[in-house]
Amino acid sequence: MRQAHEKIVLREKLIALLAPARQRGQRIVLANGVFDTLHVGHTRYLSAAKSEGDLLVVAVNSDSSVRPLKGPGRPILDEQARALLVAALREVDYVVIFPEPNVEKFLEELRPDVHAKGTDYTADSVPERATAARLGIRVAIVGDPKDHSTRSLLDAIRKAPHV
Repeated sequence: MRQAHEKIVLREKLIALLAPARQRGQRIVLANGVFDTLHVGHTRYLSAAKSEGDLLVVAVNSDSSVRPLKGPGRPILDEQARALLVAALREVDYVVIFPEPNVEKFLEELRPDVHAKGTDYTADSVPERATAARLGIRVAIVGDPKDHSTRSLLDAIRKAPHV
């Protein structure tokens, strides 16, 4: 089994790394997110995403793309730390860091079989749905109900009595 840091690859290398899997007919799944302070909802999302195919690629938002999405003080962890935490999960085969606000460009480059999104999305609200449809990529909404979030975890920490 590869070490977590070995799973973090550059986008340019990923296509070549996946070529043998494609030739064997393996299905590639792409999941994406910020993954700031990894929590149980993230692990359930990624586990469910993996069940949609054979290889799971996870695109982690770069620090510069998180700030406009999540606001001041975010991310809590830098992109390398977040990528390493995601890569440490058994279900994850590869991790890439991406700077765009969504993964439309990466869908064009990677052309996965499945684009997995969490249950905070619906088939109609997935930002990349038109790109996925045009490319013939199936969109799967996976994971448990969205009752976990980094924001709620941080709020709970802030409200906890300080000892």
